[in-house]
Amino acid sequence: MKAILLKKYGMPNDLEIGEVTKPVPSEGEVLVKIHAASINDWDWGLVRGKPFIIRLFFGLRKPKIEIPGVDISGTIEAVGDGVSSFTAGDEIYCDLSECGLGGFAEYVCVPEKMLSKKPSNISHNDASALPHAGILALQGLVEKGKVKTGQRVLINGAGGGVGTLGIQILKPYGVEVTGVDSGEKLDLMKSLGFDKLMDYRKADFTAIGEKYDLILDTKSTRSPFKVARSLKKDGRYVTVGGSMVRLLEIVLFGWLISLFTGKKLSVLTLKANKGLDQISKLVEQGQLSPVVDGPYEFDKIPELIQYFGDGRHLGKIVVEMEKGL
Repeated sequence: MKAILLKKYGMPNDLEIGEVTKPVPSEGEVLVKIHAASINDWDWGLVRGKPFIIRLFFGLRKPKIEIPGVDISGTIEAVGDGVSSFTAGDEIYCDLSECGLGGFAEYVCVPEKMLSKKPSNISHNDASALPHAGILALQGLVEKGKVKTGQRVLINGAGGGVGTLGIQILKPYGVEVTGVDSGEKLDLMKSLGFDKLMDYRKADFTAIGEKYDLILDTKSTRSPFKVARSLKKDGRYVTVGGSMVRLLEIVLFGWLISLFTGKKLSVLTLKANKGLDQISKLVEQGQLSPVVDGPYEFDKIPELIQYFGDGRHLGKIVVEMEKGL
């Protein structure tokens, strides 16, 4: 089968398209024919081996992961022994970040416990845009952020996958939501229902004096002391990614800020696929729909990872696997 191969750390254009052996499901696994995949921060970081902590998990000098790719949607082709919840022909989607990745290929084997059935009312392209970003938004805003009706919420990096899904998850709560991103993304954000918009190149949300009950940050470019000043009393700041230096600062100093101010700063530890059934329900009820940048062809994946890293995408970058194979 064809796959995108990660043979060394470098830049996306160092990735190769090659042939590898089609996998066979082990006990408790299913073999999935992948119809669509999406690009994530995982891919951008893994390909470059940056930040350095990635190398601690995936190989110091050479990546242990042969095939990158986190989000997939596809059809089960075969099931291994012991699989009881799924059968061949079922349409599924999931996040592979806790089971070896491998989404940029024609096939992948996935543990049964990681899978959810794809919502029947959306395409594979749309479904592949949901698992990683949707769960980050759901866990960051609802589980960790404990959003409540009537609050003021800010999403930093609001024009990407997490932000464009997060605003839709927030709508039933009746909150006022401010979105921060580049000026090129503000029209999209307005159409999705953000109440206030901010171009980060023209304004620093930590320096304008506004205070929020909840801040969800996908970029983490500011110090924890600055973001704390933008929180109301008992407010919460949850980051789901960004600068490793800032993430470490939040871990180191967040407890201290909380001790003296009551404001809670935390880094979300993603629980992959936890809550995906809830995402499916929102999709089936028409309350959640991904913003798709694409779909693009399979052989464009290396340049699409660079496109992601440049921050020029709107919503989620999606690859239709049958294209370009």
